[in-house]
This record gives sequence, C-alpha cells and structure tokens, in this order.
Amino acid sequence: MSTEIATFASGCFWGVQHIFFKYYPEGKGIISTTVGYTGGKVDATSPDYKTVCAGSTDHAEAVNIEFDPGVVGYDELVEFFYRTHDPTTLNSQGKDTGTQYRSAIFTHSPEQATVARRVTEEVQEKHFTPSGRTIVTEIVEAGPWWDAEEYHQLYLFKNPDGYQCPNHRLHW
Repeated sequence: MSTEIATFASGCFWGVQHIFFKYYPEGKGIISTTVGYTGGKVDATSPDYKTVCAGSTDHAEAVNIEFDPGVVGYDELVEFFYRTHDPTTLNSQGKDTGTQYRSAIFTHSPEQATVARRVTEEVQEKHFTPSGRTIVTEIVEAGPWWDAEEYHQLYLFKNPDGYQCPNHRLHW
C-alpha cells in the first residue's frame, strides 16, 4: 500500500484530529494522525505548546494525516476539512484566537496544491459566496514539522470530556 500525507490546520488540533478519525475510522482511508506545529518562523525550531500559544513562533496547530489514496482521495479530505470548521475567520475558530488557530492547508506536492486550490474554489462558490463570506484559508507548501507533546496526541480520545471547539462539527 502506498500512502500520502495531508496536513491541515483549522483551530485546536485536538478537535481537528478527533473529527477526522470520527468520520474516517479504520478502513475508511486514514491510517494514522499526529498533531503538531508547522508553518511558523524559520528560526522558531522545536516549538512547544507554550511558545506556540504565546504567538511568538507563528506556527499553526496542525494535524498530519497519513492516508491511503486508494481508499480516500486528497480532494475528499480537503472538502471534509472545509466542512468541519469556519474557513472565513482569520486566525480564529470560535473563542480560540491567534495565528496558531488559523485555517491552512500545507501541501506536500504540486498535485496537492492544485487539488487544494480547485477544491477551495468549488467550496467557496457553493457554500460561501451565496452567504457573502470569503474563505481565508492559506494554501502553502508544507515545511518543517514538529510533533506536539505526547499528552496532545489523541487527546479527545483519552479525555472524552476535554475541551472541543464548537466549530469542529459538520457545517453542511
């Protein structure tokens, strides 16, 4: 089996990881996920939760998703990403604010970038243009990645009553 990586940021990484696994359980194409930090300042290496939340690194809380493209396509994952948060708010999801909570797609190939732009245009036209809202999601090439601390990994599975951003739900 050949796998690919998709990297998404759409608010608190606990909720992003949780909703992807909820709707793509074993056998639906997602092999594994890891929460972590990416997309920040070049000199902000080896970030931790405290420094990312302080806003000094410009890193986003993100999720790396290893998936089987023979089972689920990248385009489907990008559309699902848009369904599960508000991509029209800059640097925030619900009450969570700051650059670490921005909406971003970090692409791992030119093909992923093309698909991400195409799906973004389709979602914009179908779901946001009619209501006069505009997607502000960044689509950028993936850079260095740092895994978040172990206690963040699968947090909402280990702590079912833990905080979950109310924006992490199906919007359509």
